[in-house]
Amino acid sequence: MSGTSNPQVASYTVTSSQAASVTIEYGRDMNYALKTWAVATPAAGGTVTILVAGMLANSAYHMRADLVYTDGTTATDVDHVFTTGNIPAKITAQFSATTTSGLTPQPGIELINGSSDNLSTLVATDLEGHIIWTYPFNDQVVGSGASPVNQVVGMQQLDNGDLLAVCAPGSSVSLKGPVDPTLPDAVREINLAGDTVKQLTIAALNSALVEAGFNLVLQNFSHEVVVLPNGHWLVLAGTLRSVTLTGQSSPTTVLGDVIVDVDENMKPVWVWNTFDHLDVNRHPYMFPDWTHANAIVYSQDDGNLLFSMRHQNWIIKIDYENGSGSGNVLWHLGPGTDSDFKLENSDGSPDTNPADWFYAQHYPHFFSSNTTGVFSLGIMDNGDDRAFSNGTNCDVQAGSDCYTTIPVLQIDENAKTAEFLFHQVLPAPLYSFFGGNVRPLDNGNIEYDLAGVTTGAAIYEVTNQSSPQTIWSMTAPQAYMYRAYRVPSLYPGVQWTGTDF
Repeated sequence: MSGTSNPQVASYTVTSSQAASVTIEYGRDMNYALKTWAVATPAAGGTVTILVAGMLANSAYHMRADLVYTDGTTATDVDHVFTTGNIPAKITAQFSATTTSGLTPQPGIELINGSSDNLSTLVATDLEGHIIWTYPFNDQVVGSGASPVNQVVGMQQLDNGDLLAVCAPGSSVSLKGPVDPTLPDAVREINLAGDTVKQLTIAALNSALVEAGFNLVLQNFSHEVVVLPNGHWLVLAGTLRSVTLTGQSSPTTVLGDVIVDVDENMKPVWVWNTFDHLDVNRHPYMFPDWTHANAIVYSQDDGNLLFSMRHQNWIIKIDYENGSGSGNVLWHLGPGTDSDFKLENSDGSPDTNPADWFYAQHYPHFFSSNTTGVFSLGIMDNGDDRAFSNGTNCDVQAGSDCYTTIPVLQIDENAKTAEFLFHQVLPAPLYSFFGGNVRPLDNGNIEYDLAGVTTGAAIYEVTNQSSPQTIWSMTAPQAYMYRAYRVPSLYPGVQWTGTDF
């Protein structure tokens, strides 16, 4: 047993003379409340190393290895003690969690994607708000103010136990001038110790695009990376183009978004560019940061993609067809007369109130097992620039009339209708001007992350009812949380149930 580059993660190595399945159990006493997943030795026996994570800082933990041999017999190692170190000094955010008396939240931990100077990396907490894991992000360059120069965004937990995220400058930084090439700008797969397992840099991808014959220059990665069933990555990046808009005589430098499908060898095999498929003269919000996409969602039923564009107030469906699609836009979902969908009330009558739609949204997520035809979709409706029936809009700078909602829509692709299955309209103090996500939980509840409210950030687990009841909440004063969601543990397939870490 030894330490790692992560002060809250231990490395436990076991050598077995015969084939075995190895699990590490650990805890602050010899009851060993936590466990890792099981890792198999080589077929004839041999050595395995398991990273042990999910521990409080500056704490002593007992741990031991459990072995199950192929004939069903078992063996247990002696007890070892590992003492964790400090949380990285740059992480100063504090969390406070509350569970409603008499109610039980979905068990697990919170995996959090911070996005402020005091929380500018990935962290995990237990449901009491204690930090049990961090990604040190040692090559990060931090700027002044609320937004770090380099951010970790678009995190996800992989089936192999690693984490995948984008480590890059802010998405709109290229509009302010050339992106500093010395800044980290890569899609990274990291292990629990925070070591980079593999990465794709923006420079390497640009070179590969040239080699593959694509006439395209990417500025920097942003917001999202998605792992496909075939092992490919869908990465999101920005590109600049000089455009002369309708009615203008001089060009404007416009920032658009590009999706690139890279194979297992990090080579681009399919590219989709907003400039090739959308009208740049449609720019309802924050132009020339034209589309400001923040999420790619893979539809498993038809192999196509949902694409969330915050500055268009649109979620569109793209003909991807698992890499063989034309890239055509199949439909547009959102407010305005150019939307392909009509919002309906539960009785089938038209909902003509423009304020009921989503605006400047983030991270759509399927709430149903099916992803085509009639399906349900949850959305973080931030509400920036929300349009009202009297012709006014939410004024983000003044903070007037701005509010956030949590909609879950039933989408009918054939009838082109959208109907609320759940719609929580949050009070003004919980207006979250950016970021966030909403997800269904296994217990039937709904969890959402309010990435940036007046006092910082907040996460809520609520009942899926017309008048939602708060089951659990966690706040981070003076910090922002770009995304946050409940996972069973730091080890896929392993459920942690307690709060005593």
